[in-house]
Amino acid sequence: MKIKRIIVGELETNCYLLFKNKQCLIIDPGADENSINKEIKNNEVKGILITHHHFDHVGALLPLQKKYQCLVYDYSNLKEKNYQIGDFNFDVIYTEGHTNDSVSYYFDKKYLFTGDFLFKGTIGRYDLPTGDFDMLMNNLDKIKRLPLMMRIYPGHGESTNLETELRINMYLRD
Repeated sequence: MKIKRIIVGELETNCYLLFKNKQCLIIDPGADENSINKEIKNNEVKGILITHHHFDHVGALLPLQKKYQCLVYDYSNLKEKNYQIGDFNFDVIYTEGHTNDSVSYYFDKKYLFTGDFLFKGTIGRYDLPTGDFDMLMNNLDKIKRLPLMMRIYPGHGESTNLETELRINMYLRD
């Protein structure tokens, strides 16, 4: 699987394109559908995955969904289980705390897309109307059990791995 990060919108949101066998999944199309479309090229879009519905993560959702006539997957239609969409296989992990609709997507036991739940060196804001610090902290325990070398792809900023986060991120230390 190939992962392409596109930084979009005023808040510099990470939109991720996942490619496998000429198929594509879009994660968090925050804005700028033209930049996203340019990177998709001739790949078939199999779906759009949303980590949470803050405006900076869904700004280009409607035009992309209309263009590619694909399903949108989010907290409202996903359970915590394994899914197969086209050639992509992933687990859904509920990671509420930043918002009450936050989910993370765990691909191939190697890649975790966390939206604004977990960042390099810190966690997402929990002081917004649908945030909950205790829930966020409880859900971090789910992440601590994953493989140490797993790559973490957040909604903003650079990627990291779990081993590094367990060492530097005060919210992940026991």
